[in-house]
Amino acid sequence: MNILLVSPSTPDTFWSFRHALPFVSKRAAFPPLGLLTVAAMLPDDWAARLVDLNVKRLTDTDLRWADYVMLSAMIVHEPSVRQIATRCQELGKPIIGGGPLFTTGHHRFPDIPHFVLGEAENVMATLVADMIANRVQPIYQSPVKPDLSQTPIPRWNLIDHRAYATMPVQFSRGCPFNCEFCDIVAMYGRVPRAKDPAQLIAELDALLATGWQDPIFIVDDNFIGHKPKAKALLRALIEWRTRRKVRMPFTTEVSLNLVDDPELLELLVDAGFKKVFIGIETPSEAGLAECTKVQNTQRDLIAAVAQIQNAGIEVMGGFIVGFDSDEASIFERQRRFIQEAGVVTAMVGLLTALPQTRLFARLKEEGRLLSESTGNNLDGVLNFIPKLDRDTLVDGYRKLLLHLYSPRAYYQRALTFLSRYRMRGPRIQVTLTDLLAFVRSLWVIGIRTPGRREYWKFVARSLLRHPRAFSEAINLAIIGYHFRQVATQV
Repeated sequence: MNILLVSPSTPDTFWSFRHALPFVSKRAAFPPLGLLTVAAMLPDDWAARLVDLNVKRLTDTDLRWADYVMLSAMIVHEPSVRQIATRCQELGKPIIGGGPLFTTGHHRFPDIPHFVLGEAENVMATLVADMIANRVQPIYQSPVKPDLSQTPIPRWNLIDHRAYATMPVQFSRGCPFNCEFCDIVAMYGRVPRAKDPAQLIAELDALLATGWQDPIFIVDDNFIGHKPKAKALLRALIEWRTRRKVRMPFTTEVSLNLVDDPELLELLVDAGFKKVFIGIETPSEAGLAECTKVQNTQRDLIAAVAQIQNAGIEVMGGFIVGFDSDEASIFERQRRFIQEAGVVTAMVGLLTALPQTRLFARLKEEGRLLSESTGNNLDGVLNFIPKLDRDTLVDGYRKLLLHLYSPRAYYQRALTFLSRYRMRGPRIQVTLTDLLAFVRSLWVIGIRTPGRREYWKFVARSLLRHPRAFSEAINLAIIGYHFRQVATQV
């Protein structure tokens, strides 16, 4: 059987890194890990092709070749998904849809005949048997969460690695916390499930076999959700780095209670983690209590961020405005906090009510829900009636973004971060790609773009005050260029 796996086009968001990719000659930030993993669950004698619309076009020739189209998407991909579905319908190609978009909202896609809701491992054998027998059902959904030992090594051979900046792998699913706005618990549960360390090491070895030596993102929603298992993996990664003599950096997502476990933080550093994304959300205790972000309450948030920075890891932070408890002063409080904490990569979004979250259910019960979420908290669109005046909220949000990513404010907090950052852990190799990115930044950011004067001041100060971290400084300047374009669009 011929299976075409299609990854939809990602709109311009913080996570797309679209405006930073040309500096490193890449087409997309990450390949579609979910589809690569599903491809590995198909029979060996089936033909599989993958088309990532962030890298290349989907042609009618591709579609005509396929017996089935497997489409995986997040909520933010909905516009692209609808275009793909229309083309498949015109050519008579059946779609099997999977991923968060369909898991939480498949009822909104009557033109897609088949869905895999939730995780695929427990249902793939049945789906394959039904495809062979030509009796594919409308919905496949397992009543229990899969054991991740069933998850195969992704089919890395289906992509052109040269097109991507970072490779994703996954260690665990689920999160022990229950933040009101988050849909992770709804999809993956509150009991984290993890692979055996040897299983993940095998996935990394498979990546190395392709020649990959660049950054790796462990895409767990909370890598430290099960701390003992995370520590076991980190010890295995430390041994693996030494044995294989690898020098690529790791990034992942963690919760702020990382700072409560010095051993865990030290292991992250020794394993080569250079960045972590943390949902900080707000400096308002009332806002944290409202969304039950208990792991962030009753602590000095700036000191917690500084502790991680001092250990040698950059903190990328997620922030939200629009909680019921937010007052008009929240925008200045967020601005001041982000600057003082030196959170250079500050992903600030409007609160959005995602399907199947406790927030969605509460707002619906209160009669305040207006529409489904677009999945893009940067589009300046509210899908509920806020307590704060709507115009005040949207206007304050836009002004906050523009300030945070103005050249002066951005480079100021980059220097704040560099002043706290300690070069620790495995040394990361500076590649020819890094050098070319630096040269391109001199032209694009230093000459062609408004804010060039602040860029040159930042380059000079970084070189004089933090020469050992100069490559990190240039990386931040390039990422800041992307964020500035996104903020301006918002």
